[in-house]
Amino acid sequence: MIMMKDIIQEGDPILRKRSENVPLPLNNKDLETLRQMMEYIVNSQDEEISKQYGLRPAVGLSAPQIGLNRKLFCMRCPDEKGIAMHSYAVCNPTIVSFSEEQTYLGGGEGCLSVPENENGLVPRSMRIKARMVLVDLETGNMEKVLMKLSGYPAIVFQHEYDHLLGILFVDKVKPELPKIKPIAFVSDEAE
Repeated sequence: MIMMKDIIQEGDPILRKRSENVPLPLNNKDLETLRQMMEYIVNSQDEEISKQYGLRPAVGLSAPQIGLNRKLFCMRCPDEKGIAMHSYAVCNPTIVSFSEEQTYLGGGEGCLSVPENENGLVPRSMRIKARMVLVDLETGNMEKVLMKLSGYPAIVFQHEYDHLLGILFVDKVKPELPKIKPIAFVSDEAE
């Protein structure tokens, strides 16, 4: 089980390296890595488990964050409307297009590899299109896909994708973003 002590912190050179493509089909070690990364995310989103093990909440985790220079990441987040859960184990992704329209998280982005109190406003594309191999973590089956994401899931995908390029969100933080609308979550609109 991945714990907070296993998460590589800012300042470690592996976080600044470009990750390498993973040979396909996945070997058992890479499949197990994806399973463990998703397990961390799921556990961190469970209040009881995260408290018991001292896990910081997460919606994504990339291989460089656990010391592996490989193009692998997992993400699990709702869309901003609270309708769909986007849960993906991703292998060898490439973002092929970004929308000109931008957005950001109003409360700022955070990262397990950066101190918890260092959130920041990061402009991101509202919509992306990406090629990748999606992995079914139960069966190990793989499928090459071209996926379109928008809103919050697109932000999460871009954040994790940046990790594979050796980029941290702190590299992109802006003091303010007055000309861009933040993502509006359903719970925000109700207030």
